Amino acid sequence: MTEDQQRPTGPDDDNVVWHPHAVARADREARNGHKGVVLWFTGLSGSGKSTVAGALEQALHALGVSTYLLDGDNVRHGLCRDLGFSDDDRRENIRRVGEVAKLMVDAGLVVLTAFISPHRAEPANGA
Repeated sequence: MTEDQQRPTGPDDDNVVWHPHAVARADREARNGHKGVVLWFTGLSGSGKSTVAGALEQALHALGVSTYLLDGDNVRHGLCRDLGFSDDDRRENIRRVGEVAKLMVDAGLVVLTAFISPHRAEPANGA
């Protein structure tokens, strides 16, 4: 269990703990015959992100790779339907998608994401 998994999820969530599962990511990847990974396609609206990601998903699927495509427009019809387009809402949209993608990678899938990511994240090393 990682430190992130042990940490409470919020100030009132002391009873929320991470429950490890008997089937691990490595087991799922072995069953699928490939590792789980996220491929993140970003760009301006209309730049072809969804088209390229969709074509790649079709090609990978034809090769027997377990895939899932998370598309920005589609996600806003469900998971992120409560969000607008303010800076905070755009960040929350991407955060939610990242969490879903992380779960799918844990399931052993190759996850393709096609999103406008207007805010460049700070580099991990602070550079």
